[in-house]
Amino acid sequence: MADLFPTNSKKKDATYDANDIEVLEGLEPVRRRPGMYIGGTDEAALHHLVAEVLDNSMDEAVAGYASFIELELKPDNTVLVRDNGRGIPIDNHPKYPGKSALEVILTTLHSGGKFSSKVYETSGGLHGVGISVVNALSEELTVEVAREKQLYVQHYSRGTPQGKLKHVGAVNKRGTTVTFRPDVDIFGSRVHFKPSTLFRMARSKAYLFRGVEIRWSCDPSLIKADDKTPTQAVLHFPGGLSDYLSSTMDDRETLTKQMFSGITDLPDNQGKVEWAVAWPVDGDGFCSSYCNTVPTPQGGTHESGMRSALLRGLRAYGELTGNRRATAITGDEAFGNAAVLLSLFIKNPQFQGQTKEKLATAEALRLVDQTVKDHLDHWLVADAVGSKALLDHLVFKAEERIRASQAKDLARKSATRKLRLPGKLADCSQSQAKDTEIFLVEGDSAGGSAKQARRRETQAILPLRGKILNVASATVDKLRGNQELQDLTQALGCGVGSSFSLDKLRYERVIIMTDADVDGAHIASLLMTFFYREMPGLITAGNVYLAQPPLYRISQGNNTRYARDDAHKEELLKTVFSSRGKIEISRFKGLGEMMPAQLRETTMNPATRSLLRVVITKNPETSQDEIKETETLVESLMGRKAELRFQFIQENARFARDVDI
Repeated sequence: MADLFPTNSKKKDATYDANDIEVLEGLEPVRRRPGMYIGGTDEAALHHLVAEVLDNSMDEAVAGYASFIELELKPDNTVLVRDNGRGIPIDNHPKYPGKSALEVILTTLHSGGKFSSKVYETSGGLHGVGISVVNALSEELTVEVAREKQLYVQHYSRGTPQGKLKHVGAVNKRGTTVTFRPDVDIFGSRVHFKPSTLFRMARSKAYLFRGVEIRWSCDPSLIKADDKTPTQAVLHFPGGLSDYLSSTMDDRETLTKQMFSGITDLPDNQGKVEWAVAWPVDGDGFCSSYCNTVPTPQGGTHESGMRSALLRGLRAYGELTGNRRATAITGDEAFGNAAVLLSLFIKNPQFQGQTKEKLATAEALRLVDQTVKDHLDHWLVADAVGSKALLDHLVFKAEERIRASQAKDLARKSATRKLRLPGKLADCSQSQAKDTEIFLVEGDSAGGSAKQARRRETQAILPLRGKILNVASATVDKLRGNQELQDLTQALGCGVGSSFSLDKLRYERVIIMTDADVDGAHIASLLMTFFYREMPGLITAGNVYLAQPPLYRISQGNNTRYARDDAHKEELLKTVFSSRGKIEISRFKGLGEMMPAQLRETTMNPATRSLLRVVITKNPETSQDEIKETETLVESLMGRKAELRFQFIQENARFARDVDI
């Protein structure tokens, strides 16, 4: 009988038995796979450590036990977080004889007092892993607990206690102090805390809970010359989100004189919700949402509830005032055109993943929808003049969308009659395509910086979430059903394939602006592939460009220069900077990390930037466009056949230099 499971005779069998099965205990899983717990080991993940500790103190404040929180950044990349709450319990844990509850919390995953509503009715820490993860990924961590006027201290290193919990003596205070320095073995020596990021984090927490005072301090040596972050500040905002939105909007004109804001308890004592909404005339809307003071950048059910409340309330007001055209309003007009801040406090929220970027609690949709809608009804009735102007404006937007859809005409409207395009496009105000340009950026973070850095009259911004579809290997159905590509096509207005018309292009220049790393290069390649396959006329006409964001910022005293790559950096160090005085070199991880002023100066200002035009090269012998060679290259690198890519790598690997892996 033939062997049902033949083996490869040329390969020696490898043993695989119970001895090969590893069981990771304690905090070892965190150190082995930090990405599972904090989303990676980059700068964003590093700052997530501070958020975990700060959230614990915020939970004490929201519960009514802490009135202030201190956040301090020290010179050696050390962060201190202190509150005057109840303090972490220090008595022995009944399940672990000889161990204090403090040590159990710091060294055991899924331990804490937030799995039920007995200690905290609402909290941001839900999985019992936050502070233990910070401990596991810290080179040094010290916890001081003041309870019943007695002070206790315990030191840790990489998650391991460096001795027992010590009773220091009597003190006239209470609360918890956590001081930690991230482990360079995990995050590397180049990643450091940014004062501006931590300050914004502290400020947003203070806005989210009116009853807390956050005291920020930072060593002056850590703040660079062009950074306006204060070294010390006391953050306390009695107005909550309405204060936050007012500061965010600056002097932007809105459709109503008063913003729609409020704070109220949810039905059946299930929590509370706070909101602030304004409709800017320029149509550049945004939404920043939070649940139990934890930011949810990917939205979730609470945002869906707010969207539904705004839409239902505006339609109902239209019916009440006899404006039948209000039925044409959709969520794109009611919510997409609005500047929205939303903060929800609920018991036992469900998030997607440990980093809690998206709320998944189904009940939150109904609670926010019903609660906010009731208040919106009263707000609209109270200001008849402003509500009519708002409704008329949104109806006009809806009718423009309908007409555009019916006529399939995306001709540019004037600034006051600007079409609300799909996606997150921040359009420019100039009515003619001449001298205008659209920047295609990766992600909302870079999109936010670009929106602040742009010239509103002539520069538009379209953030693209993640990597777009590879059109060279995708089916027609996938191509037509991809929302990101639909948004891009509609924003450009020139059509695709046989319906392409260069005369309908809404911008003179289409600029791909991605991070100066491998992922950014991949996204740029995908976009160029899309244009080459679906809108080749853009490339042949010379309308497609690649932005050249810098990789390094070099400063010495008042002299600051930007380098596009390592070679340029070395050239500047030899020619521009003197050997006297300290030279500071910082590497930009991405566009979202750059300050708007830096992004404007280096990448977006026509007077100071550099652009690369995307063209099809010419054969030097015949001076003819190398159409066939270009098609072969695109098919090899981006097509469905992996063997062609493998062959290309084999043939060209010897030419690779400074590979970013």
